[in-house]
Amino acid sequence: MKKILMATVAATALMSAFPAIALERGGSLTFARYDDSTLIDPIYADRNPDIWMVTNLYDTLLRTEADGKTITSGLAASYKVAEDGLSVELTLRDGIKFSDGSAIEGKDVVFSLNRAANPDLSPWAGLLASIDNVTSEGNKVTIGLKNSDPTIVLMLATFNTAIVSADAFESAAGETDQDKAKALSMEGFVGSGPFVMKAHQRGSMMQFAANSHYWREGEDGKPLPYIDGINFLVIPDDATRILKLQAGEVDAAEFIPFARVSEMQADANINMELFPSTRIIYSPINTRPERADGSANPLSDLKLRQALNYATNKDALVQLVLHGAGKPVSSGLMASTTQLATDNGPIYQYDLEKAKALVAEAGAEGTEITLTTLAGSADDGIILAALQQMWSDIGIKLNVEQVDGPTRGAKNRSGDFDIHTYGWVNDVNDPAQVAGWLGYNPTAKAVGTGWNNDEFNSLYEASNTEMDPAKRAEQYARMQEIYAAEAPLLFMYETPFAVALSQDIKGYVQTPLGNNEFATTWIDR
Repeated sequence: MKKILMATVAATALMSAFPAIALERGGSLTFARYDDSTLIDPIYADRNPDIWMVTNLYDTLLRTEADGKTITSGLAASYKVAEDGLSVELTLRDGIKFSDGSAIEGKDVVFSLNRAANPDLSPWAGLLASIDNVTSEGNKVTIGLKNSDPTIVLMLATFNTAIVSADAFESAAGETDQDKAKALSMEGFVGSGPFVMKAHQRGSMMQFAANSHYWREGEDGKPLPYIDGINFLVIPDDATRILKLQAGEVDAAEFIPFARVSEMQADANINMELFPSTRIIYSPINTRPERADGSANPLSDLKLRQALNYATNKDALVQLVLHGAGKPVSSGLMASTTQLATDNGPIYQYDLEKAKALVAEAGAEGTEITLTTLAGSADDGIILAALQQMWSDIGIKLNVEQVDGPTRGAKNRSGDFDIHTYGWVNDVNDPAQVAGWLGYNPTAKAVGTGWNNDEFNSLYEASNTEMDPAKRAEQYARMQEIYAAEAPLLFMYETPFAVALSQDIKGYVQTPLGNNEFATTWIDR
């Protein structure tokens, strides 16, 4: 008999490494970004510069801690999943308020979740496809499900389910929901997160101010956030972001090029952070029997795909591309920071003799393969040069085709490629998203590879309704085992998020999903 899953979690902030007595409040942080936000709304955010900011302006019912995996309480103090897995009951905290001082109530949760689950509104609605209805009575919210869904609790800690004000949307200007979201982002902003939007000059700057009605407490027992506000400056050029940080014109700069990391680490005035991420770099391999031009595809042979993986020195790539600031993948299907990732150690460790033997067994000596790369990408250029040298040692000639981003995407969807460079960052706190994209054929032809494995597909489908955590973990372990053995990708490496901070900035965290955690950031004067 299934047990009732109940979780009542403490209302504590992210535990930081600094002692409580050292905390200082006040001041504003100036943060240099590589790109600007477009619309920071829970259901319309579809680019990283938007997604990674949502939870600073809007809170979720449940929250993910800094490790990207642990679920803790948010606007809901507790939750309970029914024994049959067909409903979730949540209890809202007492006294929680929006930034305008109005109460956060059950009606706001109903409005927000119905909005998030509406496929006519949100590109993320598929993540909530199991929701049948949402009702509230007092501080109790009940989510009825069409089928059992092991991801539903994690989804309630994901940006797209953040809570917005039903009253604010009703009174906002605009004909459509998106019009109203845009209007609220420009004036009369009402949010549920630790900060509020104060100003936004597109392509130039954005300002957040502390939400005086925010509910979470800091380590000093007072409401978060510690700082008074954040000034974001949009600086696309890597070198300029770094120069402004070194000159003291900004307090932090994101996406530091890995070639500059050691320089930043040597600067006594800078704290160079390499935050664990869910970002993996890989290359899809076309596994179809024929190429797009109708010729036989040598990469349909598993032995050749395995040979290319064994002939690729991942440690060397980490040094060449990341200057040591990363590590070879250990799952293949997902980053090691993803829920249910199995750590198999670096997969396909460099073994030239094994690679040569597999090429011989496949009769593939002298085979020519084309790597499609992104024009203008320095990283892709380094990867190409390295693979050409490595694979020549096993008798494989690697040619190159350089294209722009849209063309590479079109080739991936049509199957008109041999191998091409690619990358991935999780958007949600569950492996179903990345496994569905990279491995499950019906979603996207297994990230365009054409790979189609019946056992993998069946396990993936079963995992989406499996409520027993241990059984679901077993399903994912087997999926990862199959995926690694079948090698539909050239498995390469994981990369961290590289953020450089002035030494007086404390407590800032970028989670493995990329979310910027500013609520616990403080300035040591």
